[in-house]
Amino acid sequence: MQSGRNRAFRDMRQAGAQKRPEITFPCDYPIKVVGDAAEDFAAVVCEVTKRHAPDFDAAGIQVIDSRNGRFQSVRLSIRATGEAQLKALFEELKATGRVHMVV
Repeated sequence: MQSGRNRAFRDMRQAGAQKRPEITFPCDYPIKVVGDAAEDFAAVVCEVTKRHAPDFDAAGIQVIDSRNGRFQSVRLSIRATGEAQLKALFEELKATGRVHMVV
């Protein structure tokens, strides 16, 4: 029986790491924004989104409250034109100070 010291160890970070999926732009791109629950949270998310995706239609958003009502998630979809657009949108959403996570 071999002792644990003689076994070769693999770096699982390398083995499990996957490349980000390639995205072909333009495309419909779903986004989920999570933040503290507030009456105007969805409106703020829509306002920021509209600046980065002028053709964004807020009629299709979903607002979901967390079980205890402390957080809200806003699910929306935009017509993404490129990585720069998505990066700028995500950064501005986070810069509001009201967004905890953008997925």
